[in-house]
This record gives sequence, structure tokens and C-alpha cells, in this order.
Amino acid sequence: MAMAAATAVRGLVERHETLATAESLTGGLVAATIVEIPGVSAVFRGGLVVYATELKGTLAGVPKDLLDERGPVDPDVAARLAEGARDRCGADWGLATTGVAGPDPQDGKPVGLVYIAVAGPYGTRVNELKLVGNRAAIRIESVTAVLQLLIDVLGTSPAPV
Repeated sequence: MAMAAATAVRGLVERHETLATAESLTGGLVAATIVEIPGVSAVFRGGLVVYATELKGTLAGVPKDLLDERGPVDPDVAARLAEGARDRCGADWGLATTGVAGPDPQDGKPVGLVYIAVAGPYGTRVNELKLVGNRAAIRIESVTAVLQLLIDVLGTSPAPV
């Protein structure tokens, strides 16, 4: 996790761009991992921990009808969370995590089903993860995966002029 966070922060510092987070199942672990990196204050704007479904709407701006229709564990919800973090925190990039860490399924969704998203100046990318392990392992892997997704997107996106 720490290596991915360091690489992501370094990439953002080099690009002079900023980052915000919106987290559900990770409960702030993405933000906590990022802020462990020296120099992060140059790029990290802040984050939203939107564990309760209604807060995904009121704080992160996910449309209520989307949440009512599909529930919180959905790729479009992940995309809107990342976009909401970016918008609400005034950042260049937004990261999001939503899923089921367990120990029990949620709303018919299996333990280990996670959606991660990165929203930036060139659009939004969402990945579906099907993770195995206990609650802690699923949360840690989700953090590593969303940071790696950001690294990948930064590597394929033009740097600002």
C-alpha cells in the first residue's frame, strides 16, 4: 500500500495536480495511507468518508435515484463518488471505493465485490474487483487497487501544460 501511495503522490507532485477521496468500505483508509507520504500536503485536498448510503448522496453528490435503484455497491455509484470527491473538494483527481468487505453479503452483493474509480480531467475509469479474504484483507487490497488505478491513469493521461 505504502509503495503505491508514494508512487501516486510523486506522480501528482510532478504534474502539479491535486487529489481528493470518497470512501465507503475503506472508511478513510485510502486517505490515511496517502497522508503517510511526506510532501503529500502539496497534492491532497481532503476526503469524504461516506459509509452510510444516504451520505453518498448528500455529501458526495451521488443521485438519490441511482442509489435507490442500484444500491451503494455499483460501478456507476463508484464513478459518481470519484466525481463528487473531485468536485466537492476542488481537486484535479478524485478516487472512490465502494463494496462489500464482509463478513456478510450486502443487499444481495457478495463479500469481496468492490468497485474502485478514478475521476480526472479526461474522464472517469471504474474497475470491478472480486476479492477474497477477510474484511481487513479486502479493505487493504481495495486501497492498493485504487492507488494503482490512479498510477495507471496518470501514466496514460497528458500532463497539464
